[in-house]
Amino acid sequence: MASDQEPPIGPVSGRDVPRFAGPSSFARLPELRDVPRCDVAILGIPFDAGTSYRPGARFGPMGIRQASRHLRTSYHPAYDTEPFAEQQVADAGDVTANPFDIREAIDQIEAAVTDLLGRVGSIVTMGGDHTISLPLLRAVNHHVGPVALVHFDAHLDTWDTYFNAPFTHGTPFRRAAEEGLFLDDASVHVGIRGPLYSREDLDSDAELGFRVIHCDDFQTRGIDDIVDQIRERVGGHPMYLSIDIDVLDPSHAPGTGTPEIAGMSSRELMLVLRGLVGLNLVGADVVEVAPAYDHAETTTLAAATIVFELTSLLLRRASGGPAIG
Repeated sequence: MASDQEPPIGPVSGRDVPRFAGPSSFARLPELRDVPRCDVAILGIPFDAGTSYRPGARFGPMGIRQASRHLRTSYHPAYDTEPFAEQQVADAGDVTANPFDIREAIDQIEAAVTDLLGRVGSIVTMGGDHTISLPLLRAVNHHVGPVALVHFDAHLDTWDTYFNAPFTHGTPFRRAAEEGLFLDDASVHVGIRGPLYSREDLDSDAELGFRVIHCDDFQTRGIDDIVDQIRERVGGHPMYLSIDIDVLDPSHAPGTGTPEIAGMSSRELMLVLRGLVGLNLVGADVVEVAPAYDHAETTTLAAATIVFELTSLLLRRASGGPAIG
């Protein structure tokens, strides 16, 4: 932060106002309109018209904001950071997207995020179903070009169509590949598991350039090895993280539309994310949170904690402060 800039405006402190009270923004941060500048904007996209099984991710941003009240956000010991004091973070509200017309919604999201990225440093997006990653990648490409895409998910999301529909939560990265939005020699799926529609699904996915780290690899190879694989794959390229909450086992995240058993634990996901410190992170999304299927805010708290984690990663990216250790 430059010395001639005003210090960041932080969230309402839990020492001043109990965490169950106060503003309804993410982590009780200031709203974007109330800050003179913004390094990281937290953005909601309440859209789930691309969902193929259980709907409800349209309520994800609201649920994540509510669960974020749990967080103590002053200091993150794993990074030795004060992410809301060392950079200006603000809640940018929600994008309005047509719930009845997927193509129009995609255009609305792309336009809104492209404009917002012209006014803030980076965006962490709360979804919404995974359809929204396509317009998000388009907007990021408008500003930084193709990215190394690190995709955490139980599912590949590279199918061509569902019921002849080309834009759904199962197709965003097929469309993104066709548009050249990610680097095909630097991108990776993490946490893939479960049955597929066809023997050819993995071959078709490989043709798009993705490397696949299966969820079973966490048992056989360990977190350090998986982190090393991701870091080697991404290298010095600008990196975008797309995190489907169903990458977590349903015991850790029941509130999602297409749960798959035998998933990652929340600890495993946190440790992998922390292993990516110092890479050139340019943006991220956390999607597929459906609070109606949740229990005791288990899923929304996981998502809120991931969003907070991402603000620290952005602070400690390649162009930012020192890496851990």
